[in-house]
Amino acid sequence: MKVIKGNIVDIHNREIFPGKVYFKRGFIERIERCGDNFGQYILPGFIDSHVHIESSMVVPSLFSRLVVPRGTIGVLTDPHEIGNVLGVEGVEYMIDDAKNTPLKIFFGAPSCVPATNLESSGAIIDCTGVDYLLNRKEVCFLSEMMNYVGVINNDKEVWKKIRLAQKRRIPIDGHAPGIGGEELNKYASAGISTDHECFTLKEALDKIKCGMKIQIREGSAAKNFEALVPLFNSHPDSLMLCTDDSHPHELIKDGHIDKLIKLGLKKGVDLYDLLRAASLNPVEHYNLPVGLLREGDKADFIVIDNLDEFNVKESYIDGEKVFDHRYGVLFDKKEVKIVNQFKAHEISLEDIKVMVPQNASKVNVIQCFDGSLVTDALTLDIWDDKVLESCADKDILKIVVVDRYKNKPASVGFIKGFGFKKGAIASSVAHDSHNVVAVGVEDEHIVNALNLIMENKGGLSVSSKNNQSVLPLPIGGIMSNQDGIEVGKKYANIEKMAVDMGCNLKSPFMTLSFMSLLVIPKLKIGDKGLFDGEKFEFISLFN
Repeated sequence: MKVIKGNIVDIHNREIFPGKVYFKRGFIERIERCGDNFGQYILPGFIDSHVHIESSMVVPSLFSRLVVPRGTIGVLTDPHEIGNVLGVEGVEYMIDDAKNTPLKIFFGAPSCVPATNLESSGAIIDCTGVDYLLNRKEVCFLSEMMNYVGVINNDKEVWKKIRLAQKRRIPIDGHAPGIGGEELNKYASAGISTDHECFTLKEALDKIKCGMKIQIREGSAAKNFEALVPLFNSHPDSLMLCTDDSHPHELIKDGHIDKLIKLGLKKGVDLYDLLRAASLNPVEHYNLPVGLLREGDKADFIVIDNLDEFNVKESYIDGEKVFDHRYGVLFDKKEVKIVNQFKAHEISLEDIKVMVPQNASKVNVIQCFDGSLVTDALTLDIWDDKVLESCADKDILKIVVVDRYKNKPASVGFIKGFGFKKGAIASSVAHDSHNVVAVGVEDEHIVNALNLIMENKGGLSVSSKNNQSVLPLPIGGIMSNQDGIEVGKKYANIEKMAVDMGCNLKSPFMTLSFMSLLVIPKLKIGDKGLFDGEKFEFISLFN
């Protein structure tokens, strides 16, 4: 029998009392009150209710080493990114790697691979694939239904996948930015029970009225906590916390779900409501085999120093101590297998040259915003009458998408908001199909940044007159086989190089990775051209 002492934070009865937790063989035997006053607190471990592990740029077993020290003992993950690259094989790769960590990783079956038929991806996961994955014990929900247009318009393939989940009576995650009214009612009535894409309080309240749970997100690019924090006063039982997409250096520096807890406490949110959103609510919604610090529960809990700083001292999963602040992570690293699908081909200056049509007077330009996946659509006067290049003085930069699965012509457009004064960056992390995307000032550096990615069959790169660098991502072109701490350091360094070139975004690579996410409005660019996310159609670069 093991025992741990501390001030026990009881999220069920909303009280804190000094006590002892007795546990053995992975379960809590009893919780005993005592008269002492302890210098530490025991509480349920945190659950990330929606995360793409691939965005951490490391595989599940290495991701766990970044988040367990932050008090995370479980995550619900959508392996959508690796699915778009490698299909069912990629999802199974993630499941197999997750067996090398004590972190409780619960998988969803990707519902939208490819996310749309509007861009080139590396794989398809159809109904047969979804059915196969849902039969695996590690898969307990249908991942975010991004094709809300397909749900609303009765797309047969989409509804077959929905019915596979309905038949099993498992949760279906949502992804429906900005929809409301009758469209929202139809979307929610399909049994889609969560949404992590709310950008405004009104949108979240409309979805709650439809019976949906709101996953309040604070990731590297999309940060919605500030806008949605009032929901804790009105609908605390309808809330969960998530990070969605977080890059490794931010997980190391700022934390994981503990980051959202600290944000909430600073805003004066009730402690118990916060902790329930971080543990009880996701456990109950997804019916997870995770302990919540009760007698008979699995021994999944954490120990923190105090309720102000919220520093994690110890983390326990199934009764085993997996992190100790004095010694670090207490489980071993295992060898990481490399899998990929990448048709490397050299890019030339001619490939990204933009000639101005004879009668054109306007150009359609993407407007990106810091901390947002949503963009705006601008129609600007053409600044040259022959060959159109970046105009750094006006912050109008060339953006290029190259199909990494086939050797075919590049797609070229223009974007405002990055702020580069020189150089270029490129990435093979580009949601959702993970083609290669680049943005920059000089064509020669855009080409060089793209070719650095091609040479490494995946990664992030920077190219300028005085510097060039690449962070290789050999696993699917989106993840590294290196330790997360090392990847985080390299990422921080390459991001600093981007900032030094004049970029005014907090997360330039994360923002770039979403500029080809066609299912989020307004204007994006994929390997097939500019796409209007509101009209759901391709548009011409010129008017």
